[in-house]
Amino acid sequence: MSKAKILVVEDEENILEAVRYSLEGQGYETLTAADGVAGLSLTRAERPDLVILDVMLPGMDGLEVCRAIRREHDMPVLLLTAKVEEIDRIVGLELGADDYITKPFSMRELMARVKAHIRRYRKSERAAADTDDGLLVSGNLEVDIAGHRVRLNGREMDLRPREFRLLTLFMQRIGRALTRDQVLETLWSQDYIGDARTVDVHVRWLREKIEVDPGRPTRIVTVRGVGYRFEG
Repeated sequence: MSKAKILVVEDEENILEAVRYSLEGQGYETLTAADGVAGLSLTRAERPDLVILDVMLPGMDGLEVCRAIRREHDMPVLLLTAKVEEIDRIVGLELGADDYITKPFSMRELMARVKAHIRRYRKSERAAADTDDGLLVSGNLEVDIAGHRVRLNGREMDLRPREFRLLTLFMQRIGRALTRDQVLETLWSQDYIGDARTVDVHVRWLREKIEVDPGRPTRIVTVRGVGYRFEG
């Protein structure tokens, strides 16, 4: 298996160097950037397996970088921040971050989280590669797995990578209620250590794209006390 590639975007040089040193000590290939614009450019050019992203960055802050990354890529994003308010953590999840760690942090904890997210990401990538290359159809909604295309009323839609996999998961299990833990285990893996509310965030994003009225969904319905069910 190839060495995992990790990008660290951090403007505090002492933290950047400490994280880089620890990652390289764990055997990871490590890329670094000191501002958001450079970090986003490296993400697009290098396609790392994981991005460690400081929230407070000069020029383009970490939340904006996270939003831009998530529009294009599916690799885990781990936010570093000095903020500890619950609302700040929720904002990060809303933008598609996978995990959140506050400063000052234990380097041992950071390395443990990196390892878990890399393992999860590679496992989910293998699972995606093993998915049947078929065509899933539900009314006016079509998912072409092999072509990685989604069409609604014959028009192609633009879905984020994880939105596509979530929709595929639902449509492969039409009529079955899926718990958040089942979704996490399938798309994020059973060793996911982030916030389970990330499932709700991705479901809401998906509803906004495939439902006539996202506030009153008829395709992806909530099963109270359980999770979600896709109605055929």
